[in-house]
Amino acid sequence: MLHLRHFAVPGRLAPFSAEVAAGQQLHVIGPNGAGKSSLLAALAGVMPSHGEARLAGQPLIALSGRQQAGCRAYLSQQQPPLAMMPVFQYLALHAPPAADPRAVEQVTAQLAARLRMDDKLARITTALSGGEWQRVRLMAVLLQIWPTLNPDARLLLLDEPANSLDVAQRAALEQLITDLCRHGVTVILSAHDLNQSLHHAQHVWLLHHGELLADGPPEQVIDPARLGPVYGVAFQRHTTDDRHWIMTRSA
Repeated sequence: MLHLRHFAVPGRLAPFSAEVAAGQQLHVIGPNGAGKSSLLAALAGVMPSHGEARLAGQPLIALSGRQQAGCRAYLSQQQPPLAMMPVFQYLALHAPPAADPRAVEQVTAQLAARLRMDDKLARITTALSGGEWQRVRLMAVLLQIWPTLNPDARLLLLDEPANSLDVAQRAALEQLITDLCRHGVTVILSAHDLNQSLHHAQHVWLLHHGELLADGPPEQVIDPARLGPVYGVAFQRHTTDDRHWIMTRSA
């Protein structure tokens, strides 16, 4: 689905080549400054890049802004509300132009219920808490590429999407991402919660100082011996109820 060849962000990310399958959930991990946000911003076309990025055979970055918005959605790490408007109006701006209005209304209601925002749709965006605004932003990008509304949806880019979310909201987001992947949408997200990546990612990229150090299944990449030199702390892996957990090791 997504093919990268010698893809690079000048001064931030060294050239690398990789492929991401359709419907795959890929997590990009690494310490602060590793290049995670730069990679996602470059794939979203909002940061200069070199090399080749093809989505479903088409040159992604070379597409017009309207064409890119029709096949991929991007959630940046931070974005404050820029205008005073009700949440439902903000969301309507992100719905696919050709989508049936009744279908948009139904999907909006479903997303709001799952992210526990159904009682906030009439609230003004500038009056929301940090966690509420993050969920509105998530609903917006999900609407943009929701498969039943947008048959051309191919890719969702999420930069630390769980910021400001509580445990229940994170669980709801994880299920929404899983649902998207089942419909063939590829999801690439950056994360700092290594256990989230260990349990939910199908593939992991480990970045450090702007270089791709490891590329593979989570159980191979999220390894104490590999992570220690990158993060500068000692890790250990535990197994509880047949699930692996990664933890820092006290001195």
